Amino acid sequence: MSDLRTFRPGGTRAVAYGVAILMLVLTVVVGLSLPSDIAFTPAEDVTLWIIIGAVLALLHGIGRSFVRAGDDGVEVLNGYRRHRIAWGDIRGVAMNPGAPWPTLVTTDDDRIMLFGIQGSDGSSAQEAVDYLRGRLSA
Repeated sequence: MSDLRTFRPGGTRAVAYGVAILMLVLTVVVGLSLPSDIAFTPAEDVTLWIIIGAVLALLHGIGRSFVRAGDDGVEVLNGYRRHRIAWGDIRGVAMNPGAPWPTLVTTDDDRIMLFGIQGSDGSSAQEAVDYLRGRLSA
């Protein structure tokens, strides 16, 4: 039987997707409420939508982050970058008081931030760190 746990940011994820929806709604409302004598050039339209697309991609990257602990090791998705680390390659997990997220330390002394566990999530963040530490010591 496989023991698989996935941790995702709670409040951060809600804020990221909430801001994305709000930004799209405001863009449409402002665009529709402009007087008819104000018109954008095609280049301005393209620039606006490129900026909106970039912001949405950034917000989605924040919202999709996770930390998944399985039998073989830990999978970390920070935005658009994925790390897979075997349990034997992990030296420890650190989360200092007031830190925004924990840090996974490998045996090669690499440090990987765990965006999927947000310190602002309070006790659930500490429970996730304790779970990872428990799996590491097992």
